[in-house]
Amino acid sequence: MNYPITSVAGHEEKKSASPAAVHVITQDDIRRSGATTIPDILRMAPGLEVARVDAHTWAVSARGFNDVFANKLLVVQDGRSIYTPLFSGVFWDSQDTVLEDIDRIEVIRGPGATLWGANAVNGVINIITRSAKETQGLLVTGGAGTEERAFGSVRYGFKVGQDLYLKLYGKYFYRDDSVTPQDLSAEDFWSMARGGFRLDWQPVEQNLVTLQGDIYGGKEHQIYTNISFSPPFQQVNRGNTDLKGGNILGRWTHTFSPESEFQLQSYYDRTFRESLVLLDERNTFDIEARQRFGIGERNDLIFGAGYRLTSDRMGNTPFITLNPDHRTDHLFSTFVQDEISIVKERLRFTLGCKFEHNDYTGLEIQPGGRLLWTPTEKQSFWASVSRAVRTPSRAESDIVLNQTTGTPGVFTSLQGNPVFDSEKLMAYELGHRIQLGRTFSLDSAAFYNVYDDLRSLEPQPIGPGFPVFAPARAANNLYGDTYGVEISPTWEVTEWWRLHATYTWLQMQLHTRPGSNDTTSESEEGRNPHHQFSLRSGMDFGPHVQFDAAVRYVDHVPAMNVRSYLELDLRVGWMPTKNIELSLSGQNLLHEHHTEYNPSFLRTQHTEVERSLYGKITWRF
Repeated sequence: MNYPITSVAGHEEKKSASPAAVHVITQDDIRRSGATTIPDILRMAPGLEVARVDAHTWAVSARGFNDVFANKLLVVQDGRSIYTPLFSGVFWDSQDTVLEDIDRIEVIRGPGATLWGANAVNGVINIITRSAKETQGLLVTGGAGTEERAFGSVRYGFKVGQDLYLKLYGKYFYRDDSVTPQDLSAEDFWSMARGGFRLDWQPVEQNLVTLQGDIYGGKEHQIYTNISFSPPFQQVNRGNTDLKGGNILGRWTHTFSPESEFQLQSYYDRTFRESLVLLDERNTFDIEARQRFGIGERNDLIFGAGYRLTSDRMGNTPFITLNPDHRTDHLFSTFVQDEISIVKERLRFTLGCKFEHNDYTGLEIQPGGRLLWTPTEKQSFWASVSRAVRTPSRAESDIVLNQTTGTPGVFTSLQGNPVFDSEKLMAYELGHRIQLGRTFSLDSAAFYNVYDDLRSLEPQPIGPGFPVFAPARAANNLYGDTYGVEISPTWEVTEWWRLHATYTWLQMQLHTRPGSNDTTSESEEGRNPHHQFSLRSGMDFGPHVQFDAAVRYVDHVPAMNVRSYLELDLRVGWMPTKNIELSLSGQNLLHEHHTEYNPSFLRTQHTEVERSLYGKITWRF
């Protein structure tokens, strides 16, 4: 309850004092989970839906609307947005780092638009890595297994000069193919190499300068069923997707006092993705300044402004076309937020608003208010009302996506709409946190979300000729609501045994407006499980042996033809010395393979997640 977080208020505060549904995944949680990817780590957070589609693809969302191209969740790493304007989501196969260097992952369920802006609709995931000063010395990891065929990382941190620290890292992995429901190889292996650095300099106590960067490259194999304009009017293609990219970020923080600081941050990010169906080359430049200071004894004010430029180049194919094939977009933003202490340490009201101007819909205003009541040191209640928008993506404005239907000579053609409007949300939330004694705590939240102008796909007249194209155009003729409950208890049974559970209940109701001819979008309410449950156990057998177990249940997902499933992960860790750790992990142990999600728009294979075993060695000195 007292863990420090920064994602809700824009400055450090205790989790118990945050008027939002927030969960923290710590470095110790990450290490003991046995997970090898960031999406799999996120399974530990309540309220998130995480499903692996194949060896390198995930569907990740919060509070509904899950899909491979989920578009209502903002993800940030060390202040750099890793959201892509191509479809308003995240390419999870490009997101990675040395997992031992992650300090924590703060997961906010619910809107974070007041601070984070458009597209922080259903949640914000903030990945925060350790500074160079905190990662001194040499770290070497390596391992292999049935699915994780080979992986390893090296990180070295050292002191360059007075109050100047630097770390360098490199990482590589190769993941085996997943399987089809018929137990055949899906031919979707994945490999990637990554390297980077971070420099932290604090010449005086008040100033901190950070410079960091990453570069990566990799390949992932995939099988697509593409259209063909001659019989049999479809063809199966095998090929690699090439992934490349890099980024560099600089940040200066000047602290005037514990309640007052100024921060200036800028980054450049380049991504390159080339597959059989699309080429996406993208450059992003971002700069933001923010100032925090107190006004009297009751007000804590934070405000800021930013600018982002995104330029892309698309390589069109008969399968996917974007017109124009080159586009540059500008985003201007400013925000203000005031924390008002009504009764000191007991009652606090936070009011804020984000103003953004984008090239698709112009000015967007996203206000929010949060109330926190702390009747005792070990109990708090909070409530919030906020507005958020999801601005149009490049695809919704400019795409033509042609797909097979299974009927020879008949194709669907999904078309963008240059006047597509922003999707809108009004969110209402309630939460409660309580610490019972020294060993038990409970964190719970309930929400009711009202959506308007959601994306629909409106059928258009079918043109003459053969083959036949049945077009559908993006529009804003869908609306609806979602509501649910998220519960997360933690019990420290003994000094050496800890239990943590999560339960999520979600209900969605979507409707088309009168006059809409869309017959498919309402089914998206069936793309999310109604119930999810997990239980994690961590045991310490003396100072050298650890045993961790995690059980998770996911309800059926009817719209994706996914049955409910129960899975088990286990990990045993042994530290023969303080510098060496040996571990053996097993994932998805209850089934030889099972389905978690299926492709939606892109015609790739249906694959299943396999049982996995791997061993790992970690050496620190």
